[in-house]
Amino acid sequence: MGQCQLCNESSPLISSKLGVCLRCIREQPDKALKVTDRVHSESREMFGLPPKPPRDSKGVSCGMCANDCKISIGGKGFCGLVFNIDGRLVRMGGTSAKGVLQWYYDLLPTNCVAWWFCPGCTGAGYPKYAYKPTGETEHSNLAVFYGACSYDCLFCQNWHYRTLAAEHKPIMTAESLASKAGRHVSCVCYFGGDPSVQMPHAIKTSQIALQKAEAEKRILRICWETNGYWKKELALKAAELSDASGGNIKFDFKTWDENLNLALCGVSNAPTRETFKLIAEKFFKQRHELPILTASTLLVPGYVDAEEVSNIARFIAEIDPQIPYTLLAFYPQYVMTDLPTTSREQADQCYEAAKRHLENVRIGNLSLFKH
Repeated sequence: MGQCQLCNESSPLISSKLGVCLRCIREQPDKALKVTDRVHSESREMFGLPPKPPRDSKGVSCGMCANDCKISIGGKGFCGLVFNIDGRLVRMGGTSAKGVLQWYYDLLPTNCVAWWFCPGCTGAGYPKYAYKPTGETEHSNLAVFYGACSYDCLFCQNWHYRTLAAEHKPIMTAESLASKAGRHVSCVCYFGGDPSVQMPHAIKTSQIALQKAEAEKRILRICWETNGYWKKELALKAAELSDASGGNIKFDFKTWDENLNLALCGVSNAPTRETFKLIAEKFFKQRHELPILTASTLLVPGYVDAEEVSNIARFIAEIDPQIPYTLLAFYPQYVMTDLPTTSREQADQCYEAAKRHLENVRIGNLSLFKH
């Protein structure tokens, strides 16, 4: 049973570790964010990461992701990979020569967020973008887990990326990573953490791998799973690579309410919405039969409710109601371990809210839902 520090309400759907309830975040954001800022600061301190994106007016602008950290001499960026040494930025990852990451082969079909329409799982786009009209059971996805992030989600399902960011390893060149995309690999997916803070490495890897695949006349799709904190030019480059190869960009919409995003994830969600809209308007209508873009939301009990989902779905529908949207079950991780898994009741409510706006909605990872 959790308790809110502001209103003293108690409920199993209030995280005492976060310290505030959803109602107070919405109705008393200034007070609520003071509480959650302390939680972010304490959790990040354990990994040697700055509590917030640095904003030193005399600092050097990083320019890699939407946080656009202004880093003072001796300081580091929010991601933990960029340092200001004597007035010059030094990147410990994110260049073509240095990617802080882990990788592995994921046999197809896999539990991809886009499992219900992706070529590797369904054969969609066959024969141009898929080897078979059904799932590509003889091929693999090259899963690239980047070890840094532009968000700071207190419920992070892949929280151990912070250890990679703190240690700046393992490091891999783009050329070496691209060499892993051999003939048995039909798609590459960049996730993490998030690829947004190491985009030059991901783009260079993709270009090398695609060039080799084209020479060998084989299929290789480029996919992304991201919070959308890309700079405009990098976002468009990522979309171009996915569009040409039959890949998909999976946007993780954490919340709709900006204050809720600040409370749960440490940063604003405005850049996420802007980048999603940019890519959707430029690319989605070009390939309706094999969507280049999809969105998903993790249904955090007590915080990401039907109101949040309805607003996200309405925003997506205003761009195109055919954009696929997946609702995912929460499992307690990282800081917010005192919440239950998502109930089926919450999932059904959110599903109905999304369906009022969008034509293509699915509920994923059903095995985690509590009945």
